[in-house]
Amino acid sequence: MTYIITPTPGKSPAALGGKAKALASLQGASLPIPPWFVVSPTAFQDSLTAAGHAALSAGNPAEVLIALQLLSPAEPVCLAVAAALTRLCPQGELVAVRSSALDEDGNEHSFAGQLDSFLFVSPTDVAKQIAAVWRSGFHERVLAYRREKCLTPLPAPPAVLIQRMVSADVAGVAFSADPVSGRRGVAVVSGVFGLGTSLVSGECDADTWRVDRNGTIVEVELADKETAHRADPETGEGVRSTVIAPEDAKKPCLSDGQVREVAALARSAASHFGRPQDIEWAIEGDRLHLLQSRPITSLAALPDPDGELNIWDNSNIAESYGGVTTPLTFSFARHIYEEVYRQFCRIMAVPKKAIVANERIFPRMLGLVRGRVYYNLLNWYRLLALLPGFTTNRRFMEQMMGVKEGIPDEILTEALATCKVGRMQDAFNLSRSLGGLVLNQLGLQKNIDRFYARMNRALAPPNPPLEELRPDELVAHYRMLEEQLLTRWDAPLVNDFFAMVFYGLLRKVMATWCGDGNETLQNDLLSGEGGIISAEPAKRVREMAEVVAEDEALTELLATGDVPRSHAASIAHPALGPLYQGYLARFGDRCLDELKLESATLLDDPSPLLCSVGEFARRIRSGRALAPFDETALRQVAQLKVRVALAGHPLRRILLTWILKQARARVRDRENLRFERTRLFGRVRRIFVELGKRFAADGILAEARDIFALEKEEIFGFVEGTASGTDLRGLAALRQAEFLRWQSAEPPSDRFDTRGMVNHAQTCRSTNPTPAVPQGESLQGLGCCPGLVRGRARVITDPRGAVIREGEILVAERTDPGWIMLFPACCGLLVERGSLLSHSAIVAREMGIPAVVSLAGITAWLKDGDWVELDGASGQVRKLDQTEVPADAE
Repeated sequence: MTYIITPTPGKSPAALGGKAKALASLQGASLPIPPWFVVSPTAFQDSLTAAGHAALSAGNPAEVLIALQLLSPAEPVCLAVAAALTRLCPQGELVAVRSSALDEDGNEHSFAGQLDSFLFVSPTDVAKQIAAVWRSGFHERVLAYRREKCLTPLPAPPAVLIQRMVSADVAGVAFSADPVSGRRGVAVVSGVFGLGTSLVSGECDADTWRVDRNGTIVEVELADKETAHRADPETGEGVRSTVIAPEDAKKPCLSDGQVREVAALARSAASHFGRPQDIEWAIEGDRLHLLQSRPITSLAALPDPDGELNIWDNSNIAESYGGVTTPLTFSFARHIYEEVYRQFCRIMAVPKKAIVANERIFPRMLGLVRGRVYYNLLNWYRLLALLPGFTTNRRFMEQMMGVKEGIPDEILTEALATCKVGRMQDAFNLSRSLGGLVLNQLGLQKNIDRFYARMNRALAPPNPPLEELRPDELVAHYRMLEEQLLTRWDAPLVNDFFAMVFYGLLRKVMATWCGDGNETLQNDLLSGEGGIISAEPAKRVREMAEVVAEDEALTELLATGDVPRSHAASIAHPALGPLYQGYLARFGDRCLDELKLESATLLDDPSPLLCSVGEFARRIRSGRALAPFDETALRQVAQLKVRVALAGHPLRRILLTWILKQARARVRDRENLRFERTRLFGRVRRIFVELGKRFAADGILAEARDIFALEKEEIFGFVEGTASGTDLRGLAALRQAEFLRWQSAEPPSDRFDTRGMVNHAQTCRSTNPTPAVPQGESLQGLGCCPGLVRGRARVITDPRGAVIREGEILVAERTDPGWIMLFPACCGLLVERGSLLSHSAIVAREMGIPAVVSLAGITAWLKDGDWVELDGASGQVRKLDQTEVPADAE
């Protein structure tokens, strides 16, 4: 029977245990390891008594500890150990007797300090200490550690490491990476005079150095070292504590050269194992020894603070991609942003050389963090920095791009190092860009007309229809859309830019020339423009409701939510049928979260539309439906204020008239061109839905909707033969499980930083304090539809399946076109975000619903059932006390 295992190049049997296995591997890499051998676990088994075997078989820890009290190595084991010691210590040198358990010093569990070790052991006492190490492997502290880490109750018997003793002048530990801060590029060296046991036991503070990758000592902390451990074979553990002379206590225990040598040794161990290491080292004379090496397990939970900084913000993008977003939607959206903003740079006359040099910016405009879409904010700034005029107009550009919270200058300077241009060059680029913008402005309307024509051609009903196309034909159809539209989004981009410019100019001149400190006058001037498609759905819902209200039975049928019967009755109705089908044909792709491809549209489920029409019809029948608000009244009052303010300033009036004309046209076209985006996304959604059906029919996916768990290029690659993996069913299942976890987990903050790997060891929590809930009994917002109403608050975060009861006021953080189905039932509307031009404001005015927007924190300030009063003209919102609540209120 083999009881002794000696180091063999290229071989590290499992029986060596964790500690010795690491030493064997490092010795093979020619690192300075003191000579050693191992007593295998077989020696333990062959030394057990019958009672010991029985206790281990029973698996009772208490019985095992009793059975091992008198354990000593069997005679064959003693003979084998004696022979090995003769070879290891021919002059009778002292040795260290240490544990090397199977689980010890592993990648997940270190068992540091759990098992006993003995130093300066004479060859004659080795057998006794081997038995002591065996017993320590089953000590209560080890068993408690195993329970804490959810390991098996009883450990495997430990191997025992016998190593020639190093009588250290200086010793300590070193980490190839900083285990506290997580800095992977900084090694930490800690040392004490004498043996390292004084450091490990905590009896003595250590000198500590931090060394960067260039070997530069970047930080030194010298301790007051009062004691040192020295050899004393007469003690149980082989060491004793000695007093350090006062004049030496504060001297560094290592020279700078030795510090670098130890740091290099730790990094060599890390390089050998391919992961950061925690080593024990000792210096005897002028020779450095490596005594032990194990992984730094704590680093797995720490990001590297020296890693690349990313700042994530969803303050705007969450309105388009709220909550957990599927891989298909994200991959599509990311590609859209990449292409659109590359085009934007070309339109803004950014030099081609600069675009190429900063190519990595464009694919990283968006990120997906724990299933949620965020702006990669520093890349947006890098994009802004490419635009001519950024060095002198940064704040204005931030405002135009909707950046709510700026980036500190010191961070921005570093982030923009590769994008920065000199002021002279920037001025030249700006002059060239302005010339191009003038041409774009002059030809914008023709460009928009051409865009609409191209859009209509590309989105014409395909022949044969999508339902009949093969997968390769569906992919080809998408590629056509990409070529015709996605990479030629010029008109909406230019119009959006000028909408921001002229809206900003209008706000500026209103504040400067007309004294509009509240910054609302420009919104009033833009009201009542007409021709904005965002208002059309509300008009059509009202028109259908007026038809339905003439029939009590049909009104109740639609309002109750019986979709099959409601749908059939609506189509069959001679007056309602054409209106209903016309609405679906025009706005069937509008839905909640309409930019998320996985969202069900009205074509998939018309119930929100049918219920909305039914509820509105109920209000008409009961006489509670208000007439549409005439937005021109706001506009006329605002125009009168402007005429008074600019009386006697003819040049200002001329300039303002031109700015206002441009702002009205650009804002109108901005809303209408965004609807074209909805049309495009609707067609793309149907392409992928059809691909899902084909994949499910052929067994490629389990269900058709599993297509949304795949990325765009994975789907196309499967069809076109460029995919690196073909198990789409398995991939979809894996993704769905992950996204279910994200849905149930706490979402990341709206804004947070990451360092290094974005999806590893990050808290994703904001370092800024959470905004306080508004206090007091009233809030001031932006009134956007006049009317004074009182009612119960209904706070809704997800409109799917939500019900608004008669007399309730809808309270929401934001709304999109899908929310319109809830509007007819409410008597008032309160929205946390928004402006007079936001979707909620436009629809509220069309439906005659008193509304206030831009109410920061209102979804936290109010809770379901609170009685509240809103004034849609002044923007004042007030909680009602008990005396103001109607007596008949439930």
